[in-house]
Amino acid sequence: MHLITRKAWENKLNRVKIRKEDMNKLVMDFLVIEGYAEAAEIFRMESGTDLVIDPATVAARMAVKRAVLCGNIEEAIDKIIGLNLDESFLEEIERTVSLLAFVDVWNCPERRLMDESRLLKLASDVNVAILSYQNLGEEPRLDGLLRMLICAQFKLGKTAVYPRINILLSADSKTRGWTGEE
Repeated sequence: MHLITRKAWENKLNRVKIRKEDMNKLVMDFLVIEGYAEAAEIFRMESGTDLVIDPATVAARMAVKRAVLCGNIEEAIDKIIGLNLDESFLEEIERTVSLLAFVDVWNCPERRLMDESRLLKLASDVNVAILSYQNLGEEPRLDGLLRMLICAQFKLGKTAVYPRINILLSADSKTRGWTGEE
């Protein structure tokens, strides 16, 4: 096994040049996909990064998701229709709308449709369908890059000992998330 010291590893990483525009596009992609319309607009103004979609459609998509999560299925359908979207993803919502026929949805034969896990899945499926309709990715590209980093570290770890980033979400400025040889 080859040993790479922390200093050597950091020197190698510092030689990698990533264009600011590319980083800004990753941030914008994350903000749009995750539904942070206001933050995306502010980021657009501050960074000059193009917004690939109208912020109003991001806000509308998040309103649909909130309506589904709150069990306001009729409102969600109205919002989806307002987006001028493909109706292929309405099937699950339409089944859930059958709940409207019952006065007490929590004690009706179809109450399983209102389970929190079911609503979360429905909200996620609707969100993905809207993103697909808007020709956006189903998840932020940053998520994919982080998975690739983990995979690359795993493969490199088979042939070398090097400082790894092992705590991606909680790496702070003090530890920088590094592990391995110093």
